[in-house]
Amino acid sequence: MNFSDLIVPLIFAGVLIYGVCAKTDVFAEFTEGVKDGLRTVYDVFPSLFCLVVTVGVFRASGGAELITGLLAPLLGAVGFPPECGELLLLRPLSGSGSIALFEQILDSCGPDSFPGRVASVILGSSETTFYTLSVYFAAVSAKKTRYALAAALTGDLVCALVSAAAVHIML
Repeated sequence: MNFSDLIVPLIFAGVLIYGVCAKTDVFAEFTEGVKDGLRTVYDVFPSLFCLVVTVGVFRASGGAELITGLLAPLLGAVGFPPECGELLLLRPLSGSGSIALFEQILDSCGPDSFPGRVASVILGSSETTFYTLSVYFAAVSAKKTRYALAAALTGDLVCALVSAAAVHIML
């Protein structure tokens, strides 16, 4: 047995021992935490459901492929591999969808190819922007997001362009 297999049980036992020593009703605190967690899920679920359905419709309708095809000449002109164009569009929307696209890029181009390396850097250095914003803003019941979406999408674009440049320079 590895020590890493014991980390979670040891933390759990440590919390229980601390709670008993502090004379805290551990079970009551645990159930209160579960209630708070379920309230958060209740608040966040509509946003997440809408996001998942939208991403599914966007991919199934061929919208992502159409936009990628239109952007391919521009992407190629700035040194970004057109094979990664759909990943550029889908990464801010869906983590699992972008991982599936990443696997497709690796299968078709190879992991040591320029598109494979750029896709690897993008996946490792970017975020599922819409998911993150919907979860965070729904959790705090924010109605006005101000410039958060524009700033986050700008960050995603910069991440993509810098990833292509970094792969050009370093590899």
